[in-house]
Amino acid sequence: MRSSIFVALALLTGSSIQAQTPLTLDKVKANGSITLAYRESSIPFSYLGGDAQPTGFAWEICGKIVDQVKKATGRTDLKVATQAVTSQNRIPLLQNGTIDIECGSTTNNSDRGKQVAFATNYFYTGTRLLVKTGAPIKTFADLKGKKVVSTVGTTNFQVLRKLNTEQNLGFELLGAKDHAESALMVQQGRADAFGMDDILLYGLRASSQNPAELSVVAEAIQVEPYAIMLRRDDPAFKKLVDDTLAGLIASGEFETLYKKWFQSAIPPKGINLNAPMSKELIDNLKALSDKPAL
Repeated sequence: MRSSIFVALALLTGSSIQAQTPLTLDKVKANGSITLAYRESSIPFSYLGGDAQPTGFAWEICGKIVDQVKKATGRTDLKVATQAVTSQNRIPLLQNGTIDIECGSTTNNSDRGKQVAFATNYFYTGTRLLVKTGAPIKTFADLKGKKVVSTVGTTNFQVLRKLNTEQNLGFELLGAKDHAESALMVQQGRADAFGMDDILLYGLRASSQNPAELSVVAEAIQVEPYAIMLRRDDPAFKKLVDDTLAGLIASGEFETLYKKWFQSAIPPKGINLNAPMSKELIDNLKALSDKPAL
């Protein structure tokens, strides 16, 4: 309850708190530390590995950013603190200075752009469904009379609610605190389908106890970009993050990291997502755009 109250207060006062938070590089230089936020189950972007430590594609990229922060601040002794975040509290914790950068699977959209800033887009995905293999659900139209879960605080939850209303699909939309709980609800039969970004569904399926029992179905709706999240009105830090990404892309290291996390066996179970780069991502590696989804 105390955590919920804190998040609510942070949401109400986020803008005023952010105005009092010093620019990130100044803050880091003065404190000698930077706090990186991670997600506990956003495979393969940011999640807890077998050693219960953060790992993933986004997490490694943030490690490269930290290297550049050390150079920019002259703090070779920089300490890196970590903080788990959820879909609900990631924005207020960034605004109030609890975290300095979010290394996860956050959609860059116009609404969030009013509260935070985003670096160059580094992945594109769309909402699909995770169901039990053999379930009579192949399309969104098959959801009539079914229970559909999505993670509270995500754009996917909003997309599903809007789709249900506009197309009169007639499903019951349930909320879960995180992706792991959403997937568990499907596995336990408490929900018929889990609507989420397809890449996250593939990760959750591959890391489940029996991947063959789960399937990802339906055509993707509302393709959106992922990007690393930063505080607003901090151009120096955004430039450093964007320049770091540009450097990784130009050197070929970004592609190497992509192959490591999306096209190779990854921890903790050695699963391979076999997810090639989308056309949208290939195009953005040339454009280096931070353009948000609508």
